Order: sequence, then C-alpha cells, then structure tokens
Amino acid sequence: MTQRERQILHWIEENPMISQQELADKAGITRSSAAVHISNLMKKGYIAGKGYIVRTAPYVTVVGGVNMDIGGTSAGALVAQDSNPGAVRMSLGGVGRNIAHNMSLLGLDVRLLTVFGDDLNAQKIAASCTELGIDASHSPIIPGGRTSTYLFINDEHGDMALAVSDMDIYRHLTPQVLAGRQKLLAASQVIVLDTNIPEESIQYLAQTVSVPIFADPVSTAKAVKLRSVLGRLHTLKPNRLEAELLSGVSITDEASLHRAADALLETGLQRVFISLGADGVLAADHTGHLLLPVLPAQMTNTTGCGDAFMAAITRAYLRGLSLEDTARAGLAASAIAMEGAETINPALSEDALLARAQ
Repeated sequence: MTQRERQILHWIEENPMISQQELADKAGITRSSAAVHISNLMKKGYIAGKGYIVRTAPYVTVVGGVNMDIGGTSAGALVAQDSNPGAVRMSLGGVGRNIAHNMSLLGLDVRLLTVFGDDLNAQKIAASCTELGIDASHSPIIPGGRTSTYLFINDEHGDMALAVSDMDIYRHLTPQVLAGRQKLLAASQVIVLDTNIPEESIQYLAQTVSVPIFADPVSTAKAVKLRSVLGRLHTLKPNRLEAELLSGVSITDEASLHRAADALLETGLQRVFISLGADGVLAADHTGHLLLPVLPAQMTNTTGCGDAFMAAITRAYLRGLSLEDTARAGLAASAIAMEGAETINPALSEDALLARAQ
C-alpha cells in the first residue's frame, strides 16, 4: 500500500460515506486520481462495495519479546560470595511488550504475539497486558518453560556489577507457531517486530505476510538477523551503530549518515529512521532525507525512548502522515518518555503527543 493509499484509507475509515470529491479535496488531487486510488484499494482487498466497506482490521500486531526484570541494588559496597543488604525490585519489560504498552497509551488496538513460560512471571505479564488492553491471548505457553527474565545486581552507586539474561524461551517462537497465527497476522494493519525472535521466524514473516512490517533491531548483536530481509521490510528504526552494521557504511559525519540511509533504502526499504540520541533523528524515504533535532524535554530516564518512538511512528503511519510529521511524532513520544521515571511514561497519550509534536 502506498502512503497516499494509506492516507485515503484512513479518511475512509473515519467516514465510510465520504465522497470521492471530498477525498480529492483533502488530498489535494483530482477526483479522477482519487478514484484510481480507491480502485487500487478495492483490488488489493482493503475496501469493498458501496459506502467503502473497510476490510482492514483496526489493530496492530507486535511480534517480539516480553521480560520480567529483577534488579537488586546494594546498600553498601558489594561483598563477593555473601548476602548484601539492599533493595530488590521487579518490573515488566521487553522491547515488544514496551512498544505494545506505548501503543496502547496512544489509543491503538494492539495484539502481542510472544511466548510465555509456564510460571508466575508469565501470569503477571499476561495480567498486566489485560489491564492495559493489550491482547496477548494468541501467545503460546511453553510447558516447563521459563518466561524471559533479566536479573541484574547494581552496586551502591547504581552501576551494574553483574547480570544474567535468560531468553532461551524465544527459540519456541518458531515459523510453525507463526503459521498457526496466520489469520491474526494477515488481518493486521501493521506488524511490528523486534529481533529477540529467531532469525528464521523473522524470515518467515518477511516472506509470507503482505502486511507492512516495521522492525526494531534491538542491538548490534541481534540486528544481523535483519540483513537478509531488509528489502521486504517497510520501516526500520536503527540507532547509529545498528545503521552502520546493516548498511555497511561507517558513519563519521553528516554526509556518511546520509549515505548509510541511502544504502538501506536501496535494499527496498520504504522508510528508515536512524536514531542519533541527543543529536535527533535522520528520517529518510525515497523522496528525500530530513535531519531533525530532539525536542526540548526534562531528562529523567532515557531507557524507553526508542520503544515510544516506534509506537508513535506506527501510529503516524496509520494516520497517513508525511515523513516529517511521522518523525516529529516519534521525537515527541521520545521526549515524553524521557520525562518519566519509569521505562514507560503513563503521561503519553494521543493529546500529549499532538501537543508536543506541534
């Protein structure tokens, strides 16, 4: 689906009785051009019959990781091979879960497809998803499995001294599991994936679904899973290091940054948003590049900025927004996320996003 078709479909979803002339006026095109776009949408199965009966299901599916984070901070200097007094805290995490949480705050209907262990942590995460309005009911429970868990110990200054990551459960999110959820995937408006899932499962999604796929590389170690499918993705959201890895271009200045974006787009990607941290974001598609600065914000916690960015650009795509407006929405969500003490800032909402993006 082209960006113009996505925009027109969004207007039809808002008002199924809208006329072709009204659509043309909104888009700034001729009525005949609007008719061509509508005809294409009908041929592709997105709308049917008089009154533009919309066939697209109004939900997004996130395929990726959920986590139970368990962290301990010592009250004093850590003593090896001994019990250290301090504070222990549990919190919900995982890139996929965090993106879905942000999407829910932005008013999107979200399905989360992951894998759960047969344990209490899975029950806690599933219960939280239900409270947030995130449908995780399609996620299988692996008998005897352990829900993905991240265990870390900080010293008295808050610096990590040791950590153990137990993410073996994701090997069970196989192409066969995804094939059994084909109806769910095919009816999604967008699929957002993170690279915690197996490489063969990423390849399965890229090769079998016609739904636009947005990908979060997660880390340089896991980003390599995307190399073989870049041309089948719609949108990629890497940071500078991940963009270097996937493009093969060493980013040393602004010129090389643009070359890296072009190299990624040449694979067949439709859009790329390269996160530059405090330096903003480079947004690029086949019409051009935009280098935008971060928005003013009171920095409290930067952990969840990328997850909020991905949620916001997905929402913007569904609204048919331009490349620039999409990037500004992502930056606005990141600014709001940065101001919260937790990974997910509950202050994020549609109204807050629109106010900050202006």
